[in-house]
Amino acid sequence: MTPHLVFLLEERSAREMLNGLLEKILPADVSWRCIIFEGKQDLEKQLVRRIRGYRVPGAKFIVLRDQDAADCHAIKARLKALCRRAGRPETFVRIACREIESWYLADLEAVGNALGIKKLARLQAKSKYRHPDKLQSPAKELEILTNGRYQKISGSRLIGRLLDPDNTRSHSFQVFLKAILAAAAPPCNDGRAFGRGQDQG
Repeated sequence: MTPHLVFLLEERSAREMLNGLLEKILPADVSWRCIIFEGKQDLEKQLVRRIRGYRVPGAKFIVLRDQDAADCHAIKARLKALCRRAGRPETFVRIACREIESWYLADLEAVGNALGIKKLARLQAKSKYRHPDKLQSPAKELEILTNGRYQKISGSRLIGRLLDPDNTRSHSFQVFLKAILAAAAPPCNDGRAFGRGQDQG
């Protein structure tokens, strides 16, 4: 059965980014759907119900939320517990360190091309943009860096289609991509999916 991926996201900007990115990395026969929540609290409040109520055969779930200032391991443990309550303990839970804007700052060429600021790519050599997962407020950093041209929803839509999947500057971005590819992989001959057991990020 061809996998059907379901992304459970805390906000609309993540969906806008994914719409462009997934077209580049997924096989044409893999379908997906994004379920958007009204922030982190709403995601946690409704996660069990939304997973339990999803009836599409072959569906595989991927939860994505920002870390912000919280403890990454605590967030992930809490979300994994909710997935177990929903009867889907195999669900991939991924945390963007600290925001998805970290992923954009890891690929300033994509940001520059998306927003028409060609000089941005030259700033990638700066230390803080070589390891953007360490930045405390990536969204604010990106807004300043682009002189206000970056807007969360429209910017994510433009940047998502240009992000380089092979970019390794953001570890959390690469862990997220590995989860997507593992979920999208066809079953092995023994009925198991490739990538089972890879929920390590």
